[in-house]
Amino acid sequence: MGTGLTECILSGLLSIEGKKVLHMDRNDYYGGESASLSLSQLYKKFRGEEAPPAHLGRDRDYNVDLIPKFMMANGELVKILTHTDVTRYIEFKQIAGSYVYRDGRIAKVPATEMEAVRSPLMGLFEKRRAKKFFEFVQNYRSEDPATHHGMDIRITPMEAVYKYFGLEAGTIDFVGHALALHLDDGYLNRPALETFNRITLYMSSMARWGKSPYLYPMYGLGELPQGFARLSAVYGGTYMLDKKVDEIIYENGKVVGVRSGDETAKCSMVICDPSYAPDKVQKVARVIRAICVLNGPIPNTDNADSFQLIIPQNQVKRQHDIYIAGVSASHNVCDKNYTLAIVSTIIETDNPQEEIMPGLNLLGPIVDKFIQIADICEPLQDGNQDKVFVSKSYDATSHFETVCDDVKDLYKRVTGKELVLKQRQTQEEEQKEMAA
Repeated sequence: MGTGLTECILSGLLSIEGKKVLHMDRNDYYGGESASLSLSQLYKKFRGEEAPPAHLGRDRDYNVDLIPKFMMANGELVKILTHTDVTRYIEFKQIAGSYVYRDGRIAKVPATEMEAVRSPLMGLFEKRRAKKFFEFVQNYRSEDPATHHGMDIRITPMEAVYKYFGLEAGTIDFVGHALALHLDDGYLNRPALETFNRITLYMSSMARWGKSPYLYPMYGLGELPQGFARLSAVYGGTYMLDKKVDEIIYENGKVVGVRSGDETAKCSMVICDPSYAPDKVQKVARVIRAICVLNGPIPNTDNADSFQLIIPQNQVKRQHDIYIAGVSASHNVCDKNYTLAIVSTIIETDNPQEEIMPGLNLLGPIVDKFIQIADICEPLQDGNQDKVFVSKSYDATSHFETVCDDVKDLYKRVTGKELVLKQRQTQEEEQKEMAA
């Protein structure tokens, strides 16, 4: 229940495997928390009866994301899209640049060796140390001790690796948060292998396309759950939007159905987001997101039509990073005279709006903004006893890697087996095989 991306991916995967899937959502649009809304839907959600101002342009030119997420070009979501052949429903475009906030200014994350040499992120001597560090990451082979520099990254904490190469605090911030995309500094005490894998993913994604490692669907993120909904429908799945869920029905401690009004759908299991099963989740944090309409590109990003900008926690004396994701008319998400930017972070104080000010201050003039505060919830149990499987809420990150971790975890809880991603046959190939 719920047509968030996580639930839609699961329904697509299970439909392919021959399971009978009924998908219900209380909203009248696809995507749940990960939907893209038209201008009128956006105003209705945040402002009630207030109509959008005429100067913002046509309603249908807008597909405004409720959460900011980009896809790593070599990341897990791209593998899931390829595995399921959902790529045929969606067109993607590259994000123009990846940026990091450092010492009071915005700096581009270098995309080429030449950019790295010119980058203001490091001084000359630090660039040499960083170069040796990145060579170590790229050349490390677990089976070849000659590449280890005396460190086993399956055991050695990341902090010790940084220390070995003598990297400065600002460089560590940049590597850990803008490249490895860690949410906080907890990773420093964990084995370095995790961070090495994340840096390698970033670099391989960057190498695939050049300018940045991120991709984004034309017409907004809402295209992703719709793509998986279409996939599920092709394999016999049924979708019911604008269908409220009044009760989850149990017999002998196991789910047997879902009631909507005086209708009941029988089932052997339920997969849903936390909002449909509030008694089965715990709140672990809160996130604030500010959806901002801007007059044009944000300052100091070379007029980029799209960008990711990360403000590492230490740069603004916080425990969590601030993420800014920006897209524009070139992605068919807003009028050509405007840019959309979403600023998000994990809430740490009683004044969340103050916490995102460092991000808002970088955007230039804001035409309008919509503030959303949401709980981040996680399931209390794995769901195997009562057969109600609950997903996690979307976090503050502006990439999909954490969502894909949840999809894999849910898939294993539901089916009892690991999700193995391989290139599936396309529908056309399947039909040819059946005809033969």
